[in-house]
Amino acid sequence: MALTGSLGTFHHPGVSRVDYKPLDMDRVLTALLARLWHRGMPSKISRSRTLDVDVFVKLFLENTGVFDGFDRETTTRWTATHLLDLVNRGKADEAVAGPRPLHGFTYRFRNSRKSRPYGADEQLYEMLAADEGALKGLREFFFSDVDRATGSITPGADADVETQALLHLVELAGGQMQDRADTGKPRTPYPPLCAEPAQLLCQDVMRLLYHQDHMPRTVLVDYLKVLFAFHLSLYHLRMAKLLPAAVESGTVPESCRKGHPGKAEADRCPYRVRLFLDTEGTPGTPAAVLAERSADIWYRRIPRFVQATYQMKKLDDFAEHLADKVGTLKRPSGRNYFTPEEALRLLGKSYRKDRDAFFLLRVNQVRDEEDELPAELKRVTQLGLDPFDEYTEMLMYYKGRYHRGQFVKCLDSMLLKHRPGALLAQPRGGGDASVRRFVLDARLLEVLLQVSLLREGDDGSGNLATSPMRVDAFLGQLRDRYGLYIDRLPDGDGFTGAHLDDQAALRANSAALLNRLREIGYYQDMSDAYLTQTITPRYAIGTAARTGELPR
Repeated sequence: MALTGSLGTFHHPGVSRVDYKPLDMDRVLTALLARLWHRGMPSKISRSRTLDVDVFVKLFLENTGVFDGFDRETTTRWTATHLLDLVNRGKADEAVAGPRPLHGFTYRFRNSRKSRPYGADEQLYEMLAADEGALKGLREFFFSDVDRATGSITPGADADVETQALLHLVELAGGQMQDRADTGKPRTPYPPLCAEPAQLLCQDVMRLLYHQDHMPRTVLVDYLKVLFAFHLSLYHLRMAKLLPAAVESGTVPESCRKGHPGKAEADRCPYRVRLFLDTEGTPGTPAAVLAERSADIWYRRIPRFVQATYQMKKLDDFAEHLADKVGTLKRPSGRNYFTPEEALRLLGKSYRKDRDAFFLLRVNQVRDEEDELPAELKRVTQLGLDPFDEYTEMLMYYKGRYHRGQFVKCLDSMLLKHRPGALLAQPRGGGDASVRRFVLDARLLEVLLQVSLLREGDDGSGNLATSPMRVDAFLGQLRDRYGLYIDRLPDGDGFTGAHLDDQAALRANSAALLNRLREIGYYQDMSDAYLTQTITPRYAIGTAARTGELPR
């Protein structure tokens, strides 16, 4: 049976703006660029045709004054392999999603039907809005060659060839398209259930952008994509833990709303993410088995998260009903929506009578759509649940499996499974049931190193600078800041401490990290003494930095 009308609606933007489908970070970043330019709004592009590879090649070949010496075969290959993001690459139905997001205006050349961000761009923007400095830094980086007032473009002398090409394409095709903010989709800046994930994202973005004059633009853009996917995945893992607890208790801790500013263990978020990572990347090792256990614990939380999302959405529907139909609930001043925290208050005893009446009506609607309830639902109706719980159990019966499968695919994509920067691995060809495990891909390790090795300088100016870091300090920072465990097991989230048999696995995992650091050029053996093992920055920025940690 398909639930009709609003009965089966699921997503709540106060939990996540992401429509849970597999994400491609090139397309997510491309859509985010439009929001950066239009101050949080999506773009509305008007042009006469869909863009394919031949359109881009023709622009190059017909403008020899700008693109001198471009022949068709070489230009076609370069455009398809280096400049464009293609859907179904190499297949009969290959199509252009858009140019790679190397410059801010690349969003103007995307084919929207082939370049869907599924709400991840909006989720990222609202998280980045926690610090205007992060938004400003991203705007200045991606639109560095653009005059904001006039829209005119002046390519910099140090721009790489791909960016130069994109900038000239914008100028050449500027008169053939119209770009404006899509005001039909206004922003709804819901306060986050926990402010800490957005704060961490903004801090990391600012530190990564600090490298823009010290590394190639294409490398930094790739790092940003990995960083965005990393923080999106950590956010949704935290929600999988936080939201069910919030629905159960009817509230969100005050410390979560403040972003946990304290440094003591008691001030830490009770719903923070803790993952054990396999750094060697080889299935079947003792460390890999521990990483599989860690992944299994978190993926087992997904069904309850789906149910809690349904409950959150239906409480929001109930709030709208009380405000619009009954008139017993006033809308918040200055906005036309209710926050998750406000909706959760409707679980209180004072709303029991109205809540039962509202959800009993919906229970009866579901029953009326069936000639005879399935046996499993009949058993649910015999449990004596209140109408709210009975209704959500019905929703889970009909739609829970579908939304769980969609969320798993989306989370896999945010964890960059089988892609550079992966935090998750799964054997290929084994289907959805094959064992997942958390890993630390070399590209993600590079990104976290760029962020971690950049700290406040010792000159008192407040400027950031790179400096070496002890390996044990870096491991501590991964644990404290991101909840990533390598040389020890998490205290909770499926673990109760390391047993004697686990110690050898942890030592091997630490040794594998050193090998990975050595392979990517951040570590050289200076001594066998653990406390003198240091990680050296690849890019030297500023003066010698202090050895203190990043803010949590």
